[in-house]
Amino acid sequence: MTTTDTQTWIILGAATALALMALVAWLVYRRKQSHRLQKRFGSEYARTLDQLGSRATGEAELKAREKHVERLTIVPLAPPDAARFSQAWAVLQGRFVDNPKSVVVQADHLVRELMQKRGYPVEDFERRAADISVDHPAVVDHYRAAQAIAMRDVRGEADTEELRKAVVHYRVLFDELLEVRGANQENGPAMQTEARSSTALP
Repeated sequence: MTTTDTQTWIILGAATALALMALVAWLVYRRKQSHRLQKRFGSEYARTLDQLGSRATGEAELKAREKHVERLTIVPLAPPDAARFSQAWAVLQGRFVDNPKSVVVQADHLVRELMQKRGYPVEDFERRAADISVDHPAVVDHYRAAQAIAMRDVRGEADTEELRKAVVHYRVLFDELLEVRGANQENGPAMQTEARSSTALP
């Protein structure tokens, strides 16, 4: 074997080693990214991958959601706004027995208004759910469940018990979003407790 051949084999070996190292680094990075997304999105991670049919496509969707929400200005509520929303919910739930169908519609509207006040765009439902899933993945399933019942009600297929469940699902999201600016620093947990005390259905 000539010196040139030896040098060629050394270069090929080094290039192969570098390629393998790069592949390993990429696999480690991708695994870390998958773990990070699983940890952040919880059950929403598996739902998205299952819906889109592959890990790569699903994870790309979740990363796109993160980037979209990063561009938004999401703010907590001022205490007067929190009080106003809590009072609105108290009035809403007080009407449930007399008009459950109307209350489900009102609950949906109130949740949208709260989202908008916090800084979320209120476009179509899937966009709203996707945005909520980034910082509030534990409650997005409740939002979807409420929406599914509301759609069943539009078709005349939901009974009163289902409508009650829809309002409860909306309430979980409502409570999650009812975050008060300065509550921990200025008033402690009492402010948030007071703001949410009126949200239980009878």
